[in-house]
Amino acid sequence: MVQATRLERNEAGIAAAVGILKQQFGDRFQTGASIREQHAHTTTYIETQSPDGVVFPESTAEVAEIVRICAAHKVPVIGFGIGSSLEGHVNAPAGGISVDFSRMDKVLAVHGADLDVVVQPGITREALNVHLRDSGLFFPIDPGANATIGGMAATRASGTNAVRYGTMKDNILSLEAVMPDGTVIRTGTRARKSSAGYDLTRLLIGSEGTLGLITEITLRLQGIPEAISSARCSFPTVDAACEAVIATIQYGIPVARIELLDAMSVRAVNLYAGLGLPETPMLLLEFHGSAAGVAEQTESFREIAADFGSTDYVATASPEERNKVWKARHDMYYASLQLRPGCKGLSTDICVPISNLATCVNRATEKAAEMGLMAPVVGHVGDGNFHMLVLMDMDDPAEIAKADEYVGWLNEMAIEMDGTCTGEHGIGQGKRPYLMKELGQAVDVMAAIKHAIDPDGIMNPGKIVPDMSI
Repeated sequence: MVQATRLERNEAGIAAAVGILKQQFGDRFQTGASIREQHAHTTTYIETQSPDGVVFPESTAEVAEIVRICAAHKVPVIGFGIGSSLEGHVNAPAGGISVDFSRMDKVLAVHGADLDVVVQPGITREALNVHLRDSGLFFPIDPGANATIGGMAATRASGTNAVRYGTMKDNILSLEAVMPDGTVIRTGTRARKSSAGYDLTRLLIGSEGTLGLITEITLRLQGIPEAISSARCSFPTVDAACEAVIATIQYGIPVARIELLDAMSVRAVNLYAGLGLPETPMLLLEFHGSAAGVAEQTESFREIAADFGSTDYVATASPEERNKVWKARHDMYYASLQLRPGCKGLSTDICVPISNLATCVNRATEKAAEMGLMAPVVGHVGDGNFHMLVLMDMDDPAEIAKADEYVGWLNEMAIEMDGTCTGEHGIGQGKRPYLMKELGQAVDVMAAIKHAIDPDGIMNPGKIVPDMSI
C-alpha cells in the first residue's frame, strides 16, 4: 500500500463528539474496528485511514445535527455513499466521523411531465432506474459501479453514456446540502435554466464532500429509447480503432456509448466471461433512438469502421446479447485480475482531447511495457477518456513503487497533451499532487473558496486542496 498523508488529530474534540453522537444516535452510531475500516476502504492501493465512528442518519435534519456537533468540536466529517471511489475519497487522515447515507435512499418525487426526479443521496443508480422503469424514464449516467447518486454528484461522475448524455454536472438541476456550520441550503429549483446568482449547484458537484454534505438531489431524466442497438467490431491496431472513433464523432453520429478495449482487455473478458471474441483492439457501441434512426446510425458506423480496417462487425438489438457484452465490460476490473492471478488492480484514468487519444493510448501502453507492468486499457473513448488498470503484486514494494511512478507519468503526459489527470475518478488523495500542475493558480482560488466556506477545515480534510489545520 502507498502511505497516505496523515493530518493532526483533535483527540479531545473527537472524544467529545463521539460521546455526544453515541448518546443521540444509539445503535445508529458505531465505533467497532471492522465497521470503521469498511468505511475507509478504498478500491485503489492507498492505505486505509479509518474514521473514529460511523453514523447512519435518516433525514437532512439529522445530518445537520451531526455536522453541528462536529463543527462545535472541530471534528472532521466524511460523507460515505457505497465506498466505490478510487482515489481515497472516504479515508479519514485526521480521524473523525463517517456519515453513511445508506438509510437516506428514497425517491422523494417523480415529475414525469418535467422529466425530473428528486432523490435522497443514498439511493444507487440501479435502484433508481428500477424505480423509474414503469414510468418510461431513466437516469442515464452509468459509471460502471453501482454507486450512490450522492457519491456520483460529489465526484462529478460520468461513465459509458457520457458521450451522448453528459456527466453528472449536466444532469443535476439542484441540490440540498448541509454546510460546515450545519446550515441547510438549496442551490436551485426544478427550472431547466436560471440566471439567479452564483452557480452553487455546480460548485458542490465534484467538490468531493470538502464544502458540504449533499442531502437531496434533483436530477434530469430521459425517456427510455424506443429502440436500442449495440455493435462491436475489431481493429488491427489501437490507432485504427481510435481513428474510427474520431471519424464517428466528427461525422455527428449520436452514439450513446462507444468503448475501447485493447487486445489485453479482450483477452481478459474472454477468460472471465467465455465470450470467444477476437483478441485484437475492439470497439463496443450502443445506439439509442427510433427504430429507423438506430438502424441508420448502425449502418453509418459500420461504413466508417470498414474504412479503418474493422473486422468481425456484429450488431444486435437483442437485449440478452447486448446485456451479455456490456456486463462483461462492466466486470472489466474483475476480468483483468484473471490475467495475473493473485494480483490486485490499480485503476487510474486520464482524459485528453479526442484528437490526441490514439497517441496517448499508444504511449501509455508502450510505457507500461517498458517498465515491465501489465496494464490493460479500457476507455469511454467518445469523449477522450480512458483507464489503465495496472496489475501488481501487493507484496512487492518495488512493484508498487513502479506502479506509482507509472501513474504519475501518465497524469503528467495527459496534462502535457492539453488533457486532465482525471476524467471521472476525481482527485481525492491520490491525484492531489497533479492538480496544481494541471490548473496552477486556479487551485489557490479553490483553496480560498474552501477556507471561506469551511474555515476550520472539517469537511473531508486532506482531499483536493492544500491541507488546513483542524
